[in-house]
Amino acid sequence: MLASDSWEIRQLFVAEHVIRASSVADRSRTCRDTDRPLIGDIAESHLLPPTYENWKDTMRTSLIPVMTVVDDSTSPSGTSDANRSAPTIVLVHGAWADSSSWSPVVERLRGDGYDIRSIANPLQGLDADTAYLSSHLATIDGPIVLVGHSYGGAVISNIDTSAFDIRSLVYIAAFIPLKDETVGQLAAQSTPALPLIPVQVPDGTEVTIDQTAFAAAFAGDLDQNTAANLAVAQRPANVKAVSEPSVNEAFRSIPSWALITRQDQAIAYDLQRLMVDRTDADVTEVDASHAVMLSRPDAVADLIKQAAR
Repeated sequence: MLASDSWEIRQLFVAEHVIRASSVADRSRTCRDTDRPLIGDIAESHLLPPTYENWKDTMRTSLIPVMTVVDDSTSPSGTSDANRSAPTIVLVHGAWADSSSWSPVVERLRGDGYDIRSIANPLQGLDADTAYLSSHLATIDGPIVLVGHSYGGAVISNIDTSAFDIRSLVYIAAFIPLKDETVGQLAAQSTPALPLIPVQVPDGTEVTIDQTAFAAAFAGDLDQNTAANLAVAQRPANVKAVSEPSVNEAFRSIPSWALITRQDQAIAYDLQRLMVDRTDADVTEVDASHAVMLSRPDAVADLIKQAAR
């Protein structure tokens, strides 16, 4: 067999005669392992030409037009290159929430076929949370769309983008600190101040939002029962999350999108606007509370899909 023969041509030779050679199929071996023994085995059935070269000569004129219609952008399984390169969407929640807060958004993205990871952000400090997220990103092959809500925006901004294939960043009602800036410094510019309750823990101090004020501060556009349940289930955040400075500005090198929530009482509209204006992000505004993933999941999912294209 000539070294220049393509694998597709050799496979066509085998495929054309595989049915007639079924009686000796158990003796055949793939032509990618060895050519001559395969042809010799099949020839013993007296159903095929004894050599590949003879068959190739008879088929040469018909093979060329057949091969010219092969679509190189499609894999043998029928999956296009565009589908194979679709990014993995990684969702990072912020303080006083958990991964389940993304559920309505996940449902919409999964319906469109996206691969999604919803990371359980530890909320133990910007350095530790960034390292934790990086560990998860290291397990993902191919491009990534990073999505951060609230404090999660600071975490995705702090990622070392040179270490991963980050296609885009999406900020959802998010903190977007500059290098050497803390979330606490930004939060101090937001009014009214959040009613926080501190608790001393072995690794420092954690804070939660006063349950009686949670609905107004975090989830003003959700029904009372849902907001009350969120208040009970809120994840506390270590104060190191707001006191440790950012060391990276991922949005400087990665295309970014941002969703600003006009009715937000956790991160004031003016502060969101200030932070977004320091980036080159493509900006969308909606009338929603801080819990926009739950109250306006269509708007959130649509923006993520824009960033994923």
